[in-house]
Amino acid sequence: MADAEEVESVETTPANVVVVTKYKMAGYMVNTILKELIAKVKDGVTVLELCEFGDRRLSEETSKVFKKDKEMKKGIAFPTCVSVYNCVCISPHSNLGAHVDDYIAVAAHTVVVGASKKNPITGRKADVIIAAQKALGVALRLVKPGNTNYESTDGIQKVTEDFKCKQVEGMLSHQLKQHIIDGQKRKDHESCEFEVHQVYAIDILVSFGDGKGRELDTRTTVYKKKDIVYQLKMKASRQFLSETEKKFLLMPFTLRAFDDERKAKMGVLECVKQDLMQPFSVLYEREGELVAQYKQTVILMPNGPLKIKGLPLEEELYKSEYSKEKKAGKAAAESADNADGEDEAEY
Repeated sequence: MADAEEVESVETTPANVVVVTKYKMAGYMVNTILKELIAKVKDGVTVLELCEFGDRRLSEETSKVFKKDKEMKKGIAFPTCVSVYNCVCISPHSNLGAHVDDYIAVAAHTVVVGASKKNPITGRKADVIIAAQKALGVALRLVKPGNTNYESTDGIQKVTEDFKCKQVEGMLSHQLKQHIIDGQKRKDHESCEFEVHQVYAIDILVSFGDGKGRELDTRTTVYKKKDIVYQLKMKASRQFLSETEKKFLLMPFTLRAFDDERKAKMGVLECVKQDLMQPFSVLYEREGELVAQYKQTVILMPNGPLKIKGLPLEEELYKSEYSKEKKAGKAAAESADNADGEDEAEY
């Protein structure tokens, strides 16, 4: 007979069909809202307007599910972040996430304002976006049970090199678990094998600069509470922490989500100083460079990867000269295509 720890592990992983359903529900909501958000990315619209719209829609949609279960937690798993040009994170392009019963789905997408099939984007903008799209395709095929992170990293690198671009350093795909949005990282220097019933956020960031993110003078507004306890001294800090625990648990949040953002900015300072809060630093590539990001959530099931979140890639909107000269990541793609299993499982 399995012990209690083993039973609990199975019940909270995609080995349980109910867990898969909750992941898929979160993924469906984020895909829907991401499409709505991208449709609003137009000349003259502000970043703040887009972020507020995305968060409002995430709250609306997650509130509609499991209404009878008053104890179930659901809502925003990652606040809507939008950035432009050379910003790497933590406002990475159109990036957002939702959770149902703390089962998380996240995604990110990059767009160029004005791009269309009749007016495709060319030049270096097209190079970096297509490189990121191709790299994501290779990664999705290589992140499968039995493969290691080295294989996916090598495949991504070959693609980005074909387009004279670079992966952004330190931006890693990671495992998702119930309650945990930043699980075990798949670091380049640590060999990790992908396993059945694991969930991953496949995160691809590509730049045509040097691929190094750097902090400037932009303050972060996104934080995540750490799972530790400390008695804060300031009343404002204690109130901030209490509201954080009630609203967001251990999920990332933005200060604009608080009723009194001014007090939140005061309260977060002591929390960060005492290491109770993890700030998500805002990083930039060199001025004049561009960064493209695509992120999708995948469950590794016994009969193949199940992609539960992430929008289709729109390669027809971008034309790169390197696409004509060579097939991006040919060796990596052929290796992936010859492996067992399909690109995506159907359920």
